Amino acid sequence: MAEFIMKKLVRTAGLEEEFEIASAATSTEEIGNPVYPMARQELAKHGIGCPGKTARQLTADDYKKYDMIIGMEDSNIAAIGTIVGEDVEGKVSRLLDHTDHPRDIADPWYTRDFRTAWNDIYAGCTAVFDELKTNE
Repeated sequence: MAEFIMKKLVRTAGLEEEFEIASAATSTEEIGNPVYPMARQELAKHGIGCPGKTARQLTADDYKKYDMIIGMEDSNIAAIGTIVGEDVEGKVSRLLDHTDHPRDIADPWYTRDFRTAWNDIYAGCTAVFDELKTNE
């Protein structure tokens, strides 16, 4: 969901050429699968589509390629560290660490609360986007 929320924020601001936004899993469980149906439904409620997206796993090369690597919860951050190694460039953070309410995002896969996940992810993406615009 975060990938597509962030893409919409960037597109709305007319800054698509300035950003490369992608998402990747820290596990192999969903590799090759499309966006989970309940996540697609929640995105659609907000006018966001995600056609053609399939899950892929994060790689060590992603650390070299991207300026930021953002996880949703502490377990993601630990898994990211296992995959990419030490965060020597300070690229890795939790999404909500960029807000005034740093914490994990409750995984909607387990909670089934995609609305709350949307609200948290949207808040986090908005905060990240505001940081990036400020740091230009």
